[in-house]
Amino acid sequence: MLYAIIATDAPGSLSARRANRPAHLERLSALQAEGRLLLAGPHPAIDSPDPGDSGFSGSLVVAEFEDLEAAEAWADADPYVAAGVYAQVLVKPFIKVLPA
Repeated sequence: MLYAIIATDAPGSLSARRANRPAHLERLSALQAEGRLLLAGPHPAIDSPDPGDSGFSGSLVVAEFEDLEAAEAWADADPYVAAGVYAQVLVKPFIKVLPA
């Protein structure tokens, strides 16, 4: 089943986000290589594709996992969690309707 991982960045976490981005992307690339990643990306803190020093307000990942516990465990092991980038992470089941 698909799960949405909705993360909110902690205030002042941009430098930690930048430092841990390669490890974060490596995990996402592994999901993609397994054919389990539907989409992933950050939420810019301002209305711009390049927010610069304004940074990001969080991230969204939609991927396939065996069950909710597996999705939560994967999310909990993210380098951004360990580095304190994310203040909150919510994992919810997701049903893709469109595009078909």
